[in-house]
Amino acid sequence: MKKIIITFLLLFSIASFGQGFLHRDGQNIVDGNGKNIILRGLGLGGWMVQEGYMLQTQPFASPQYQIKQKIQDVVGEQGTKEFYAAYKANGITKRDIDSLAKWGFNSIRLPMHYNLYTPSIQEEKNGEITFLEEGFTMTDNLLKWCAENKMYLILDLHAAPGGQGNDAAISDYDTTKPSLWNSEANQKKMIALWKKLASRYRENQWIGAYDIINEPNWNFTGTNKNGCDENSNGPLRDLMVAVTKAIREVDPNHMVIIEGNCWGNNYNGIFPLWDDNMALSFHKYWNYTTQGSIQKMLDYRKEHNVPIWMGESGENSNVWFKDALTLVESNNIGWAFWPMKKIENIAGVTSVTKIPEYDVLLKYWKDGGQKPTPEFAKKALMKMADNYKMENVTVKSDVIDAMFRQVQTNDTKPYKKHVIPGKIAATQYDLGTNGYAYSDKDFINYRVETGKFDDWNKGNTMRNDGVDILSCKDTGSNGYQVSFIEDGEWLQFTSEVKKQNSYKVAIRYSSEKAEGKLHFETANGKKSESIVLPATGGNDKWKTVVLTGVQLEAGTNKIKAVFEKGGFNLNYLNFSEGKK
Repeated sequence: MKKIIITFLLLFSIASFGQGFLHRDGQNIVDGNGKNIILRGLGLGGWMVQEGYMLQTQPFASPQYQIKQKIQDVVGEQGTKEFYAAYKANGITKRDIDSLAKWGFNSIRLPMHYNLYTPSIQEEKNGEITFLEEGFTMTDNLLKWCAENKMYLILDLHAAPGGQGNDAAISDYDTTKPSLWNSEANQKKMIALWKKLASRYRENQWIGAYDIINEPNWNFTGTNKNGCDENSNGPLRDLMVAVTKAIREVDPNHMVIIEGNCWGNNYNGIFPLWDDNMALSFHKYWNYTTQGSIQKMLDYRKEHNVPIWMGESGENSNVWFKDALTLVESNNIGWAFWPMKKIENIAGVTSVTKIPEYDVLLKYWKDGGQKPTPEFAKKALMKMADNYKMENVTVKSDVIDAMFRQVQTNDTKPYKKHVIPGKIAATQYDLGTNGYAYSDKDFINYRVETGKFDDWNKGNTMRNDGVDILSCKDTGSNGYQVSFIEDGEWLQFTSEVKKQNSYKVAIRYSSEKAEGKLHFETANGKKSESIVLPATGGNDKWKTVVLTGVQLEAGTNKIKAVFEKGGFNLNYLNFSEGKK
């Protein structure tokens, strides 16, 4: 009899979850074979839902509908359609997903805009609910690419019908129209959309979960407009229960992920849970990376016997990334970072190049003045859309290294191959974290705790470490320079030295008033003499000084440039053989 019961339970488990479906097992997320899964994901922010800060339109057009209005103003309705067709076609392709898998990601979080799947309630006739094929086709293609890479796809309703939060850019909320919370029709549309999605994907094991509403931030009864002081969250709970019920009518297989109010983190009044296959999401930005910073979620996990997942995080320094991911992974928590592509981005895995013509559009949209011609505007926008192709973005190897390799080790590795004799750009210091690959005094942002934005890279260009980098126009540069150097900071360069010798180093630098000073140290304890860098009379006035007698061994050397006195800019170091 016992054997029969065990067999029945096994069959019931397979029927409930399907072979390979991710699901809740107590406090863990496991696959169909019962293996614990740590989700390491990336949110495809900006693809289906544009946000102004990713396109540099935030000061004057933050939600997507406003961005679209600005575009339509300069290229017309047909030009707008052509731009968005190219933007969506180029934004995410198979090559993007192949790259993410290669870098180490095992999952994707898809931020969906409802209007790609179903019209707005204003566009529907007689209150009926109809569907559009575009969003489903985009999702089908993405799911196929994920499956080919054995990656889970988590569907995230990022922009719900009407908009779910007062932070309008996140959900494309138009304040002149009924919100999700002020419209029963919008809520019914959201429920119907999830049922349609669940019906379409119920048999696919590479759908990891349904993240049913992103970052609700709404004051139902409280005074904080983003719902951070809500104590009951009744309307939010009721809607999530209704969505889950609709999903379960057609799909018993997939895990449902919920988010609290206040950008996903306020769970007051949400409990008790109402389904056996659920997980809780929390979002983490600009706060400490201590155990205490996630303790409330850990308590929820234990108290309600449910998995937790860091469904969104990012927009900080590489040091913060390493520390945050080390924290959550050591606590058996999966994660999804944000975003995939953003214009001039140092804190993401890729960066989209901005062209000068796009700056012309931004200036016009912001300040007015002479309107660009439709031909000029369309050419600029289509070129920007082309720059979103994976082959045209800049891959940020330092960010990827921080998110994966640095979580496992404090070892450093070369940013690129350096050979001595030879020239080394100052900005090409080692990959690794603060105190190991470099030492910088400002390297992280704790805005939530400090109440102010702390620049971790004052130049906001090239790399996402604490080292401050600016563009450089000096002869012989790689286009960038290390700046805002402070006393006691240092950079390490792993280099291949052809032979043991005493080397001289030509140091290319500039300084308006300050007198700098530096020396070199190697991992085997050898230290050079110090050299003074006299002020050059301007940050754009470059000079070269030569330090002799730098002793290096043949083979791999980890060489530190130690800045005893800062206040100067550093372009490059050129090592050549000196007198024996």
